Amino acid sequence: MAEYRMQALLEIRGRAKEAAEQAFAEALRAVAAAKQKQKELEEDLARRKAERKARVEAYLKEIVAKGTGAGGLVQMNRFEQRLKDEEAALALEIEAQKERVRQAEQEAEQKRAEMAEAAKELKAIEKHKEAWAKQVKAERDKREELVQEEIGSALHLARQRKD
Repeated sequence: MAEYRMQALLEIRGRAKEAAEQAFAEALRAVAAAKQKQKELEEDLARRKAERKARVEAYLKEIVAKGTGAGGLVQMNRFEQRLKDEEAALALEIEAQKERVRQAEQEAEQKRAEMAEAAKELKAIEKHKEAWAKQVKAERDKREELVQEEIGSALHLARQRKD
């Protein structure tokens, strides 16, 4: 059988499809990692809020028990405000992480489209190769048929000459 003249292109498209699949898989892993980081940050924020409430209540009980005056309350308010500031900073980090998740999802969608395009291009070359193989087979069969006809005619003429 003759060699397919576009075999190199077929191999290139096959490798491009594999590379696109790898890039898509990597993008999906990045999305999963970004979502996991976001979840961890949100859990940390919830934990910090619960801790702040518990600490403030404990501090308030301590102030009441000791009987410290306004100075203790001011100190408690500063402590609570510092914890709230840390929570606010964490909330900003969560928002930034949400943006990173959104970007990772967009990139994954882009990689999915690239993978689909690469698969489509490979499929087009594969179909072309199939059509080419069918054509080559048809031409070979036609040549064989002609050879068989020639052999048959030659045998027929040889028998006629004998008789």
